[in-house]
Amino acid sequence: MLKTPFDSAKTDWQQHKHAADLALLLLIGSWNEKKEADTSVISQITGQNYHSDLVPKIQELLQLPDSPFTLHNGIWKISERVDLWEQLGSRIFDQHLDILKECVVSVLTERDPSFELPRKDRFAASIYGKTPQWSPLLKKGFAEGLALLGSHPSTLNNCSHGKAETTAVLTIRDIFADADWVLWGSLNNLLPVLAEAAPGEFLDAVKNSLSLSPCPFDELFAQEGSGGIGGTNYMTGLLWALETLAWDADYLIRVCVLLGELAILDPGGNWGNRPGNSLSTILLPWHPQTLAPFEKRKAAVKTLCNELPDIGWKLLLGLLPSQHSMSMGCHKPAWRNSIPDGWKPKITGQEYQEQISFYSEQAVALAGYDIDRLIDLADNFDKLTKLSFDQLLEVLSSDTIVGLPEETQYPLWDKLRKFTSKHRRYPDAKWVLSDELLVPIEEATSKLAPSNPLYRYQHLFSGSDFDLYEKNDNREERRNKLSERRQQAVEEVLKSGGIQTVIRLVEHATFPVHIGIALAAIADEEIDQFLLPKYLQESSSLSSFASGYIRTRHENQGWVDGLDKSDWSKKQVVQLLLCLPFNRETWKRTVDWLCDEEREYWLHVNESQYLADDDWKIAIDKLLGYDRPCAAINCLEEMLQEKQPIDLEQCVKALLAASSSSKAAHQLNYHHAAELIEMLQKSSEVNSDDLFKVEWAYLPLLDGHHGILPKTLENNLANHSESFYQIIQLVYRSTNSDEDDPAEQEKNIAQNAWRLLENWRTPPGMQEDGSFDKDHFSNWLKQVKELCTESGHLKVALIHIGEVLIHCPPNPSGLWINSTVAAVLNAKDADKIRDGFSIGIHNSRGVQYVDPTGKPERELAKKYRQQAEDIENAGYHRLAVTLRNLAKSYDRDAERIIKEHAVPQG
Repeated sequence: MLKTPFDSAKTDWQQHKHAADLALLLLIGSWNEKKEADTSVISQITGQNYHSDLVPKIQELLQLPDSPFTLHNGIWKISERVDLWEQLGSRIFDQHLDILKECVVSVLTERDPSFELPRKDRFAASIYGKTPQWSPLLKKGFAEGLALLGSHPSTLNNCSHGKAETTAVLTIRDIFADADWVLWGSLNNLLPVLAEAAPGEFLDAVKNSLSLSPCPFDELFAQEGSGGIGGTNYMTGLLWALETLAWDADYLIRVCVLLGELAILDPGGNWGNRPGNSLSTILLPWHPQTLAPFEKRKAAVKTLCNELPDIGWKLLLGLLPSQHSMSMGCHKPAWRNSIPDGWKPKITGQEYQEQISFYSEQAVALAGYDIDRLIDLADNFDKLTKLSFDQLLEVLSSDTIVGLPEETQYPLWDKLRKFTSKHRRYPDAKWVLSDELLVPIEEATSKLAPSNPLYRYQHLFSGSDFDLYEKNDNREERRNKLSERRQQAVEEVLKSGGIQTVIRLVEHATFPVHIGIALAAIADEEIDQFLLPKYLQESSSLSSFASGYIRTRHENQGWVDGLDKSDWSKKQVVQLLLCLPFNRETWKRTVDWLCDEEREYWLHVNESQYLADDDWKIAIDKLLGYDRPCAAINCLEEMLQEKQPIDLEQCVKALLAASSSSKAAHQLNYHHAAELIEMLQKSSEVNSDDLFKVEWAYLPLLDGHHGILPKTLENNLANHSESFYQIIQLVYRSTNSDEDDPAEQEKNIAQNAWRLLENWRTPPGMQEDGSFDKDHFSNWLKQVKELCTESGHLKVALIHIGEVLIHCPPNPSGLWINSTVAAVLNAKDADKIRDGFSIGIHNSRGVQYVDPTGKPERELAKKYRQQAEDIENAGYHRLAVTLRNLAKSYDRDAERIIKEHAVPQG
């Protein structure tokens, strides 16, 4: 007899009349009955018609107080699957597993159609009609069903011996038999569960794919997005699957080797999920994410060092202790009892030291006399145990390393010098090594110090100034002393090998401009003649060096004018001008020296490299004249920051020119443009037509994210019914005509117009002082209705009007909305306006953090129920219905969120 909702005892599912059906549905786990493909598969597995036979049964089971089923919007889920599995396993037989295997392979080998789209468009796959045949729910349910088979096989006591495990193994084998990168990507979210179904077979599948040429994981890595819309890492599921299996000591070494091979393929990216990170996290000495004993973990590290030494090397560096080390942990198994209940990693101080000693010794041994690895270890001296510390010092002081050429030694010496310098700079810090340890490192470093000034002084031009400052509280004095050291260094390099050696120093420097500045301070005409014009080149290092040299020499007034440029090419003269300050004096020389070819200067000058100390207007006109509106905008923004008077017409001209420039997409500084537009909006002297054009051109920018809205455009919509009508016509087809698809340019205009309507926040009748002109609103609405009725655009127009009316002010009487607007919304024929009003309220919420308790949605529901009550009492009952429906929708959202975030049972 069925239990009633008043019975407190739990249902005996084994004896239930629908036990056999429930057992088979348990293999499936979840599905979407709105998907015909889902229901057809369920019918195939159960041997019953889903709608006529199964639905009445599961609906009956749904009514029980301890029902294993949940139903929401056509989505069925079975909870407590492990407990039910133990009770109902005897109801499953061999033939059921054979049918299940066939269905699961068919469903899970479906390639996600979204991969047919370019990576940037995949987030909109449903819009393009690129959606899978079967629901994600069904696929997840099948994957978990396989995990049940593989992890709890003994429950199926009426199946042949080993049938459950064999079915899981063979299913995994068939799924991945011909797995390309698309299938691996399609199964990304399910891979951790599939790995638990048949761990050995899953690891074989990964190994087999790694051996293919081309390897599918190469292409899968290449699909990685950068976050945001369309940004996805399709390797996450595979990494989580391997992390899951690494908890079992039997699989640890195999997992580590596979992660190592994936790390070799990994091109790197912005996502934190990387094979190398998984390896380090699994083996962390203070928080290992595996139940394998230390001897097994040691074996895993040794195996990696032997088979994949480069990956082993990176792993060892990651396992050395760090004061800033943290771990988010690894993915844990959900279906196999790999981790005992209540287990927590307990690492004693002795065990930790044993691990650190092993990793340190392995690192020093693997480094050997390899100069690149020794450079890596030089940064980790303070992380080594005493034995490894001494072993490394011995290597660094050995004849093999000391006897290397200075050019080879230099990077190691420089790294050691930086290490000791850092520890000397902060003597009171807790992390600083004691003199007992620091002095031996300094002695080893001194043995590697280069005698050639070319190498000895490279660090003065290759690091940040802060790291090179001597300890002194006076910032100006520190700068001056560093300049003196650089000047002395360049002078010594010059004496040691002449100007050619200085050029070699330039080629090795990270900041060659400082070499140019230092050389200019001691230069003479002979150096001028050697460098100029020969080294006025476009390469980054030489041009930077020449720039520093010329600017510093130019401080002696008239120096550039005294240069003999008679045999210089025009290109060399341009390069000289580009090195001079960006000011009126240089612009005058440009005209004098280049005559009709001054365009070459204006086409290449970096307007932000030096600050002009006088009239920017000349430069802006020149930049606009030579089609560089983005550079002109940067100059105008600099004027704005310096509070210099700006020619408003020139500013409008620059903005409009940049909006139509093909180069603006990658050259325009949108923040600068936004600041200039805001300045124009605040000015009472700007021509309203010009401001209209600017806002229209930059409409995508004026969405509030930069703190700016298209005020002129919005006011135009609100004040002129004809303008609103024209915008509606640009976006929507008339219901009265069958027009052809618009041309590309018309589509772009329509997109801009749509964006304006979607973000419109100034309702008709709204005044600048916050008051509301009801007569203007009524007349505006009447004219719009007349225009749009005749043209066939009335419905869409009314919806957009409803959306903007959410921004209307309250009524002076205290009602939350203006009474004139409320009357319009409440009219019998205002269904479309009310629809728009509801849409506007929904959309105004924007993107929200999901609170698992549904509290924000409950609060919104309460708010709109109260508003409905207030508006109904004021006589606007139709509008009240809209608000109550809105409140109900937020109640439903709250219920959905709570269900989706409920902790699953079993």
